[in-house]
Amino acid sequence: MSKDRERERMIGDRRLRPESLMMSYGYDPKLSEGALKSPIFQTSTFVFESAEAGKAFFEVAYGLRQPDLDEEPGLIYSRLNNPDLEILEERLALWDGAEEGAVFVSGMAAIATSLLAYARPGDVIVHSGPLYGGTDHLLRVVLSDFGIRPIGFPAGVPVAELASELREKIAGERVAAVIIETPANPTNALVDIQGIAELVKAESPDAMVMVDNTFLGPLWQQPLQHGADLVIYSATKFIGGHSDVIAGAALGSREALAPIRGLRTFLGTLAGPWSGWLLLRSLETLSLRMQAQARGAQEVAAFLVEHPQVRAIHYLGTTLEDDPMADVYYRQCRSAGSVISFDIHGGEKEAFRFLNALQLVKLAVSLGGTESLAEHPASMTHADVSREQQRSLGIGASMVRLSVGIEHPADLIADLEQALEQV
Repeated sequence: MSKDRERERMIGDRRLRPESLMMSYGYDPKLSEGALKSPIFQTSTFVFESAEAGKAFFEVAYGLRQPDLDEEPGLIYSRLNNPDLEILEERLALWDGAEEGAVFVSGMAAIATSLLAYARPGDVIVHSGPLYGGTDHLLRVVLSDFGIRPIGFPAGVPVAELASELREKIAGERVAAVIIETPANPTNALVDIQGIAELVKAESPDAMVMVDNTFLGPLWQQPLQHGADLVIYSATKFIGGHSDVIAGAALGSREALAPIRGLRTFLGTLAGPWSGWLLLRSLETLSLRMQAQARGAQEVAAFLVEHPQVRAIHYLGTTLEDDPMADVYYRQCRSAGSVISFDIHGGEKEAFRFLNALQLVKLAVSLGGTESLAEHPASMTHADVSREQQRSLGIGASMVRLSVGIEHPADLIADLEQALEQV
């Protein structure tokens, strides 16, 4: 980090918190006619001051030489870099305590680019399960066609119980990467990041440990502090938070991100300036929104636990008493977040009847937005996962996934109550 950037983070001897830095960090109004907010740099290319400057910019961008101390990457072309996205990457890195960040056109672009930067034919990728349906398809179908084999293990199981079988599955293979989703989508089952990282790296020291932190977001879990090399987000969710932008992000050390940034340039998976600007807007209220959503989710979960039509609830704030992963939760998480899954008595018919009766809560996939959303994982986000695999991962026909927004919790409960009466 440059000395100028470090000074921006301080008032005297006090280091400012991310909530405060989201308003101004990485942006100098003097460079943009004094504009308080960063303009949208809606341009495809940038003018060089000289041919020598252009040459120097390309040398760094293409990895032909290492940048000099405090040398900033020059602006070349918006497929490589853009002022809005550079500011965004610097601010995103603050939440997770990362050296650098890289933003992408979607969460799947972040995951795919990160995995392809490290995996080669003949490698294996170790992953937790269940995963988001798109990630599952990428590993099971797409990367398998390139000779990259997935090795899965179940979320919600202590590492000591997984160790023997997982070592046997790896059995001397080169593990290119580990992709963990914790809490798992949609079951909210936890994975011990540090335990899995240590286990896999003992067998394959070069494995890159990646954690999809979309469900809890940067406020409630910081995987880099628990043994992860990279943290990945669908920035569409809590980071964007208004259901109006698609984006993704990967954060970690400069060294870990170097091959990912390089591949992003040639795959063309960098986000656009408009998406970057929208995310800069959203970061200013990230903490406020996520705290309100978590408080609302606690009230909604307390209602669902007591409702006779709810057979089981999967929410970290209500199911820890007899959970063998409780110690992982207290060590790894700062909150249960605002995504609740629950099983209704019956099957798909009853779940659909409930979903169709909702009025305030909207029937749509995605999560982490200001509005509450509900969906049916078995037939929607995880439709591509076989029924047998769904059952083994705890995804049943009666399961509903609910993302709690910032509406008044009492109003949400009233809507859920009337919909459950329809069942």
